[in-house]
Amino acid sequence: MSADGSAWAKAPEFGDRPEVLARLRAETAADREEYLEGGMHPVECRRCGTCVLVKKNSEKHTSIQWKTDPSRSCAEFASRVGEGGVTAFLDSCTTLQAGIDEDVRNGRIPVPED
Repeated sequence: MSADGSAWAKAPEFGDRPEVLARLRAETAADREEYLEGGMHPVECRRCGTCVLVKKNSEKHTSIQWKTDPSRSCAEFASRVGEGGVTAFLDSCTTLQAGIDEDVRNGRIPVPED
């Protein structure tokens, strides 16, 4: 409990300090952009042309951010999940994964050293 008796002491609103509020919002937007897209590289599937964003976090960890619904833009996903199926449990399209692996081997997607 905060000193003024309100229930939430950890999240000040800064209503009386608009310059601080504006700076925090800008920093939050920059952090969000870096977290979601920082270090991401576009990769197109060699079969269907679907474009995803890829980042290697380590040799074994790859982040793939789909820009479209994979069950609608990727024939392999569509065939594996059916109409309206859940794609979250599928690793990746094998053709897309081969393209990502090729881009890593050719240095187009950097892999950080541990």
